Amino acid sequence: MKKLLALAVAGTMAVSLAACGSSASSAPASSSEATSEAATSAAESAAESVVETTQGGKVGVCIYKFDDAFMTTYRNALQEILEGKGYEVTIVDGNNDQAKQNEQINTFITQGVDALIINPVMTSAADQIISTVKDADVPTVLINREPTADQMSAYDKLVYVGCDAAQSGTFQGELILDTENKGDINGDGKVSYIMIQGDPENIDAQLRTEYSVKALTDAGVEVEQLDLQRGDWDRNKGQEICQNDLAKYGDQIEVVFCNNDDMAIGALQAIQAAGRTVNKDIYLVGVDALDAAKNEVANGNMTGTVLNDAKGQATQAVECMEELLGGKTYAAGEQSVYVDYVKVTPDNVKDFQ
Repeated sequence: MKKLLALAVAGTMAVSLAACGSSASSAPASSSEATSEAATSAAESAAESVVETTQGGKVGVCIYKFDDAFMTTYRNALQEILEGKGYEVTIVDGNNDQAKQNEQINTFITQGVDALIINPVMTSAADQIISTVKDADVPTVLINREPTADQMSAYDKLVYVGCDAAQSGTFQGELILDTENKGDINGDGKVSYIMIQGDPENIDAQLRTEYSVKALTDAGVEVEQLDLQRGDWDRNKGQEICQNDLAKYGDQIEVVFCNNDDMAIGALQAIQAAGRTVNKDIYLVGVDALDAAKNEVANGNMTGTVLNDAKGQATQAVECMEELLGGKTYAAGEQSVYVDYVKVTPDNVKDFQ
């Protein structure tokens, strides 16, 4: 819709200017050429101006599942921003089912959306998603789950907006290093930990798992992994895994790493039920800085969390979408736009509440 309006305005200006030029019959040929060039330049400028200033249109938003606490915050922010700019927005729940999400994407394309914002159910499905939106020539922003640079390079009207998951993992490790004993509560010269992972197919889960521990080893701290289990970002699974590990390993567990806050809050329930006390005989860290987690940090029941800035990412996603609608394309290797994470500790948590 925007492009058609821009071209219509541009075409009208071009005809008008060209007509003015032809009325000066006594002008030399070079003057006619200059007039024609001026008409073309003015038409292009008019088109660019209309594209940049026109708002509105249809936007389809695909979320991997609605009952994810962080993505609930994210999608609410997206809806508020997009509707505030005059877009017609439809947001759909993938129910953690990639086949269902694929159907939703195809439906949006059939309905003629101007742009798509997609939170993939599975990063392993990125090739199919990218191929689909490319064939339909729909500008697309991928969020929260990042494909590889090679995958994204297949389509220049595609951009990923998110955070560098390696940074969030590093920050988790640094939260442990900032404790008085650097995580070595029992003083045996090593940090013994359990890792409650999200979805192991998700690049965020992979990098948070790797870099949280890497921050310790890079600082010269010896580590011992007692357990690593998949919790699928789910609070109940986090509680169950931590409960079972506490029963099995007991006081050997000094640190509980969780790939997100929902699992960390579940783990906290298990820790408290076992009679353990966070920041005294065990440490606990998460990612996302959900309100519930920030409250626990403020109350001393979590060692810390890492702010995954949902509103900042939503704002950036919409900005990139509008650039794509305005005609911008992204070169291979330059298709990832990152928003920084922030460490949230008992000392600064009030700044985020």
